[in-house]
Amino acid sequence: MIYVDNAATTSVRKEAIEAMWPYMTGAFGNPSSPHEVGKIASAGLDDARAKVARIIGGRPNHITFTSGGTEANNLAIKGSCLANPRGRHLITTPIEHDSILETASYLERFHDFEITYLSPDRTGLVSPEQLCEVLRPDTTLVSIGYANNEVGTVQPIARLAQASTAPFHTDAVQAAHLPFDIGVDALSLSGHKFGAPKGTGMLWSKLPLEPVIHGGGQEKGRRSGTENVAGAVAFARALELTQEEHYPDLSEFITEVLRIPGATLTGHSQMRLDGHASFLFDGIGSETVLLELERHGIVCSPGSACGSGEVSHVLLALGFSEDQARTAVRCTFGTSHSREEIQFVATAIAEAVATVRGESLV
Repeated sequence: MIYVDNAATTSVRKEAIEAMWPYMTGAFGNPSSPHEVGKIASAGLDDARAKVARIIGGRPNHITFTSGGTEANNLAIKGSCLANPRGRHLITTPIEHDSILETASYLERFHDFEITYLSPDRTGLVSPEQLCEVLRPDTTLVSIGYANNEVGTVQPIARLAQASTAPFHTDAVQAAHLPFDIGVDALSLSGHKFGAPKGTGMLWSKLPLEPVIHGGGQEKGRRSGTENVAGAVAFARALELTQEEHYPDLSEFITEVLRIPGATLTGHSQMRLDGHASFLFDGIGSETVLLELERHGIVCSPGSACGSGEVSHVLLALGFSEDQARTAVRCTFGTSHSREEIQFVATAIAEAVATVRGESLV
């Protein structure tokens, strides 16, 4: 099997498992406990926090470990907007992950926030000029994703953050291998996107935060609940490795797939994630193509796993029709895929599309 759905989830790295194992066995204590086993667990948690802070370029006390990207995004937006708001105005885009959009909707419905949605161009980009036009003195927060999970477009986050007069948060869940020196005030990550276990995540934030989970006051009062020490240790180790690796350049792959009649690349042609390519194929449903690819031993997806079975809100926001959106096929490669495997996937896609259309490649 060739697995090319890494944007949905990755396998857990051996190194991450090895790093977390001691904290699931001998050093299993509650990090809030005053005895020796608890102190060992607490030291492991502190070390993980310090490692993540070094990688991001921030302070350890700005790191809050969470259950994943969804919780981190909820804490970033609800937490900062409700803690010390300058007003009740939030700026985002319509192509964000559901955890951003649903959180914005919550603030609008229950806290009388006004939401402004920037309009991305056909490739998924928004510009600093667009942002400047809608910024207001009462803008509480700007939240724009670093890289889009469905079409792979990488936003000019450093320029957008520099242009913002309001605090700036970015969902960097798909961008753990990209530079973190981008001038934002808050950043979310999810461990299962880069080789840590599911159920691990992090919010780095310099902003005051109202907690969304109340209880014993762990994580400096930002996120109550006994910390997942083993998960945090694995998260830190996986993030270290991710920053050292390089994803494959898919230029040749994209060129090959675009030779298929009726194929369209979604997202920006240059400002896009390495290892990420998503296409539309005129006149055929993505599910039939995906089934054909599975017969070739290839596993990929139509888009976001969180929106499985639904028409992509991202593609609709980029101006594609519902019929076009239903033809999407997304291939997201990992760092270990060889050039031969990538070429095999390109050939298999061409054969799958031809089979579904009842055509011959000869």
